[in-house]
Amino acid sequence: MPRPADPAVRRLLVERAARMLADREPVTLRALVEGTGVSTMAVYTHFGGMPGLWSAVRQEGFSRLTGRLAGVPHTADPVHDLAALGVAYARNGLAHPELYRAMFDAGARLADEAAAGAPFERLVAAVARARDEGRLAAPTDPRTLATQYWAAGHGLVSLVVQGVLPGDVLAPLSTATTVALLVAAGDGETRCRASVERAWAAG
Repeated sequence: MPRPADPAVRRLLVERAARMLADREPVTLRALVEGTGVSTMAVYTHFGGMPGLWSAVRQEGFSRLTGRLAGVPHTADPVHDLAALGVAYARNGLAHPELYRAMFDAGARLADEAAAGAPFERLVAAVARARDEGRLAAPTDPRTLATQYWAAGHGLVSLVVQGVLPGDVLAPLSTATTVALLVAAGDGETRCRASVERAWAAG
């Protein structure tokens, strides 16, 4: 009789697979379970096989990001709140570098693509709020600006996670990039910088 699924074993295998991927180790069934105390059958019990495992690794990364963004408080300053989402995104990547690298491997299909898209939709909503409350110009398209903001932030976080840039440059470079994007979209430079710097200080 097959063993029932165990959430602790599932989490163990997901995190181990992500770590092996980040370390560029060959991820085979035997290598994955070596030293864990579980058998290769656990991969089939919990994921249905290796493709299901990689899907779960990506999904876990997005789930943790969603949880991190959910902890960003709502304030009276929409630009601060938009910047705070970027700070939370960066902190999540630094806290879980293995999952951060794995979650953007589009070669593994996601079981719940809508859930994976939730963090970006929250970013779009934050841009729309900043526009609607007059901080950004009325023609601003929330989805376009959110894409630009995410792409810039993702690039910086990826460089830090991969060791190309030192961690201490993340806040100043992200601040400068965010201010440039939002000022170009209509916010005042002094006010914008103050909002963004507060977000990084609080984050």
